[in-house]
Amino acid sequence: MELKLRKIGNSYGVILPAEVLKALQVRDGSVLTLLPNEQGYQLSVEDAEFEAQMRAARSLMARYSRALRELAK
Repeated sequence: MELKLRKIGNSYGVILPAEVLKALQVRDGSVLTLLPNEQGYQLSVEDAEFEAQMRAARSLMARYSRALRELAK
């Protein structure tokens, strides 16, 4: 599938076809993540539950950073 790069204000973007939006199960305001992989890049939908878990983990790691540092020795 070919996508055309378009100028949008001072930035650039692509318009995703409806079939891609349906397959990703996204709508206006959804957050997408673009990650490099072996073939180029992969576009995926942000997992809200995973992000909430990561925020909690980062909070705990910051709170117990000294203890974690000692345990890592």
